[in-house]
Amino acid sequence: MIAYPQIDPVALSLGPLKVHWYGLMYLAGFLGAWFYGVQRCKRADLDWTPKQVEDVIFYGALGVILGGRIGYTLFYNLSAFVEHPLTIFYIWQGGMSFHGGMLGVFVSLYWFGRKNNKTFFEVSDFIAPWVPIGLGAGRIGNFINHELWGRPMHTVMPWAFDYGDHIARHPSSLYQALTEGLLLFIILWWYSSKPRPRMAVSAVFMFCYGCFRFTTEFFRAPDPQLGFIAFHWLTMGQLLSLPMILFGLGLYYIAIKKSA
Repeated sequence: MIAYPQIDPVALSLGPLKVHWYGLMYLAGFLGAWFYGVQRCKRADLDWTPKQVEDVIFYGALGVILGGRIGYTLFYNLSAFVEHPLTIFYIWQGGMSFHGGMLGVFVSLYWFGRKNNKTFFEVSDFIAPWVPIGLGAGRIGNFINHELWGRPMHTVMPWAFDYGDHIARHPSSLYQALTEGLLLFIILWWYSSKPRPRMAVSAVFMFCYGCFRFTTEFFRAPDPQLGFIAFHWLTMGQLLSLPMILFGLGLYYIAIKKSA
């Protein structure tokens, strides 16, 4: 087994100011998205400017942080919030919900589109290929934060991790970094490299992310405060991913039919 590396969650201390690795991963995700977005602006079929990329990332960052934290509180940690409401602001301790962040981004994209005379799906199709960059960085942040332990392995494999309890576990946060981050980025980079029907890129993102998240949840220990939601195997992450899969399929069907 591989011993889990004891990484200090604080990357840098400057007197009372503490810079956490978790925050740096979010920063890396936003910077990576900005760089890729600026490169996409160079395409003749995309009516975007570098200034609009900067603006949409700002709007998206607000949606990710506010929606992600509120979503985590409502979906995963409501009882703790009721007891200690201020914990909703403790972002450096981890606890961000992708599905909550996604809803927050939806609101921010609609707001941005209204201000820039762009439709919602015009915006979402443009930014969807960037999103896996932030997702992958966030999962690395989970790993550094000693979060999202994997389930015990039935057969010990060479990449099994000992998180401190001397049990061989799946490194589920790394699985998610590879699937929701790297693999999803490759798929969307390839699919969006050519002009596609409106809504299609967004649909591919929704479907693929939902499938990857649903699958990797089988290797991730359920949140201890929730356990399994149903059937002794369904987790909250899987329950929230099912609508994404169905919505992605439906949206892709509509996009292709409208373009025919």
